[in-house]
Amino acid sequence: MNETNDSFWTALDTLLSKSKIRIDRPKGSRHPRFPDRIYKVDYGYLEDTSSMDGSGIDVWVGTGNPSKIDAVMCIVDLMKNDSEIKLLIGCTEEEKEFIYRFHNETEFMKGILIRREKMNNA
Repeated sequence: MNETNDSFWTALDTLLSKSKIRIDRPKGSRHPRFPDRIYKVDYGYLEDTSSMDGSGIDVWVGTGNPSKIDAVMCIVDLMKNDSEIKLLIGCTEEEKEFIYRFHNETEFMKGILIRREKMNNA
Protein backbone atom coordinates (compact mmCIF):
# COMPACT_ATOMS: atom_id res chain seq x y z
CA MET A 1 0.00 0.00 0.00
CA ASN A 2 2.87 2.43 0.70
CA GLU A 3 4.01 2.19 -2.92
CA THR A 4 0.68 3.70 -4.00
CA ASN A 5 1.07 6.56 -1.52
CA ASP A 6 4.64 7.19 -2.65
CA SER A 7 3.46 7.19 -6.28
CA PHE A 8 0.78 9.77 -5.48
CA TRP A 9 3.30 12.15 -3.90
CA THR A 10 5.81 11.52 -6.71
CA ALA A 11 3.13 12.40 -9.27
CA LEU A 12 2.42 15.66 -7.40
CA ASP A 13 6.16 16.41 -7.27
CA THR A 14 6.34 15.90 -11.04
CA LEU A 15 3.38 18.21 -11.59
CA LEU A 16 5.00 20.86 -9.39
CA SER A 17 8.35 20.56 -11.17
CA LYS A 18 6.67 21.13 -14.56
CA SER A 19 4.59 24.10 -13.45
CA LYS A 20 5.17 27.68 -12.47
CA ILE A 21 3.63 28.87 -9.20
CA ARG A 22 1.55 32.03 -9.54
CA ILE A 23 0.72 33.79 -6.26
CA ASP A 24 -2.43 35.85 -6.77
CA ARG A 25 -3.33 36.27 -3.08
CA PRO A 26 -0.14 37.11 -1.18
CA LYS A 27 0.20 36.81 2.56
CA GLY A 28 -1.63 39.71 4.21
CA SER A 29 -4.17 40.18 1.40
CA ARG A 30 -7.93 39.87 1.80
CA HIS A 31 -10.21 37.31 0.20
CA PRO A 32 -11.91 38.95 -2.82
CA ARG A 33 -15.47 37.87 -1.86
CA PHE A 34 -15.05 37.74 1.92
CA PRO A 35 -12.89 40.75 2.89
CA ASP A 36 -12.88 39.86 6.58
CA ARG A 37 -10.80 36.75 5.73
CA ILE A 38 -7.08 37.55 5.56
CA TYR A 39 -4.49 35.24 4.05
CA LYS A 40 -1.64 34.49 6.47
CA VAL A 41 0.13 32.30 3.89
CA ASP A 42 0.73 32.99 0.19
CA TYR A 43 -2.05 31.48 -1.94
CA GLY A 44 -2.13 30.91 -5.66
CA TYR A 45 -2.16 28.23 -8.32
CA LEU A 46 -0.01 26.21 -10.68
CA GLU A 47 0.03 27.70 -14.18
CA ASP A 48 -0.98 25.43 -17.07
CA THR A 49 -2.91 23.04 -14.82
CA SER A 50 -6.63 22.65 -14.26
CA SER A 51 -8.85 21.89 -11.32
CA MET A 52 -12.56 21.36 -10.70
CA ASP A 53 -13.31 25.10 -10.94
CA GLY A 54 -11.60 25.36 -14.35
CA SER A 55 -8.66 27.31 -12.93
CA GLY A 56 -5.20 26.06 -12.07
CA ILE A 57 -4.55 23.70 -9.17
CA ASP A 58 -4.56 25.76 -5.98
CA VAL A 59 -1.45 26.01 -3.83
CA TRP A 60 -0.53 27.39 -0.44
CA VAL A 61 3.15 28.36 -0.36
CA GLY A 62 4.71 28.60 3.07
CA THR A 63 8.01 29.90 4.37
CA GLY A 64 9.80 26.52 4.29
CA ASN A 65 11.23 24.57 1.34
CA PRO A 66 9.49 26.03 -1.76
CA SER A 67 9.95 22.86 -3.82
CA LYS A 68 8.51 20.41 -1.26
CA ILE A 69 4.84 19.43 -1.15
CA ASP A 70 4.13 18.81 2.54
CA ALA A 71 0.44 18.00 2.46
CA VAL A 72 -2.80 18.41 0.57
CA MET A 73 -6.13 19.82 1.68
CA CYS A 74 -9.18 18.04 0.27
CA ILE A 75 -12.04 20.54 0.21
CA VAL A 76 -15.81 20.31 -0.12
CA ASP A 77 -17.40 23.68 -0.91
CA LEU A 78 -21.17 23.67 -0.41
CA MET A 79 -21.57 27.20 -1.86
CA LYS A 80 -19.98 26.18 -5.16
CA ASN A 81 -21.17 22.57 -4.95
CA ASP A 82 -17.71 21.31 -5.77
CA SER A 83 -14.61 19.75 -4.32
CA GLU A 84 -10.92 20.10 -5.04
CA ILE A 85 -7.47 19.66 -3.62
CA LYS A 86 -5.02 22.34 -2.60
CA LEU A 87 -1.31 21.63 -2.45
CA LEU A 88 0.66 22.82 0.57
CA ILE A 89 4.21 23.65 -0.45
CA GLY A 90 6.93 24.36 2.09
CA CYS A 91 4.49 24.97 4.93
CA THR A 92 5.47 25.06 8.60
CA GLU A 93 3.27 23.40 11.21
CA GLU A 94 1.85 26.81 12.16
CA GLU A 95 1.03 27.55 8.51
CA LYS A 96 -0.64 24.14 8.12
CA GLU A 97 -2.78 24.87 11.17
CA PHE A 98 -3.87 28.23 9.70
CA ILE A 99 -4.71 26.61 6.34
CA TYR A 100 -6.72 23.88 8.02
CA ARG A 101 -8.72 26.41 10.05
CA PHE A 102 -9.16 28.67 6.99
CA HIS A 103 -10.91 25.85 5.15
CA ASN A 104 -13.07 24.83 8.11
CA GLU A 105 -14.22 28.17 9.57
CA THR A 106 -17.62 28.30 7.89
CA GLU A 107 -20.51 25.90 7.58
CA PHE A 108 -20.17 26.02 3.78
CA MET A 109 -16.62 24.72 3.41
CA LYS A 110 -14.98 21.75 5.03
CA GLY A 111 -11.63 20.16 4.44
CA ILE A 112 -9.25 17.52 5.64
CA LEU A 113 -5.49 17.85 5.79
CA ILE A 114 -3.52 14.89 4.48
CA ARG A 115 0.10 15.07 5.51
CA ARG A 116 2.88 13.64 3.46
CA GLU A 117 4.50 10.75 5.30
CA LYS A 118 8.25 10.82 5.64
CA MET A 119 9.80 8.72 2.89
CA ASN A 120 13.39 7.60 2.72
CA ASN A 121 14.12 10.02 -0.13
CA ALA A 122 11.80 12.86 0.87
